Amino acid sequence: MAKRKPPAPVTEDDAALFREAIGEVRRLEAPPPVPERPRPAPRPRMREHDEALALLQSRQTGWFEATIEAGEALSYRRDEVPEKVLKALKRGQYSIGGELDLHQMRAAEAERWLREFLAQSRAGGHACVRIIHGKGLRAAAGGSVLKALVDRMLRQRADVLAYASAPEAMGGTGAVLVLLARKRPGEQGPGTG
Repeated sequence: MAKRKPPAPVTEDDAALFREAIGEVRRLEAPPPVPERPRPAPRPRMREHDEALALLQSRQTGWFEATIEAGEALSYRRDEVPEKVLKALKRGQYSIGGELDLHQMRAAEAERWLREFLAQSRAGGHACVRIIHGKGLRAAAGGSVLKALVDRMLRQRADVLAYASAPEAMGGTGAVLVLLARKRPGEQGPGTG
């Protein structure tokens, strides 16, 4: 490669000839700087992502693989529900308005059926329903996946006031009795809104 020669310096005569050929020039002022748009407030996107993922996982049955022992009794009530209501529920003193049998279902299928059943029962004005989940005696892990699923889902629902394992004559620890909140006036039913 041949080296390039540096350009020859501009002489005073060349500069004068250039100015004469160009003519009169007017100096352009620099335009004012473009105003900066305010930057958006920082968003904790990773935290939002983590919370959305945790919520999604809590709703998916595959993530919650825990089991509950066959003989373990379920019992739960909201703080606003008196203890005597739960005791009456445990004794089976409420009239059963509907029943759902989840035997032999896979967890994902059982979850869909349970959501639909609770929504329809509440829309139908049923105050107490029975859900048969089985005891899980034939489960490989030795506990009941469906029982754990029912327990987890019922605790998360705002329309469930209380639930307890049924008395022996009504299914014992293989079924649960559920008290549902009354439908409020103007509240949308299942499949609407």
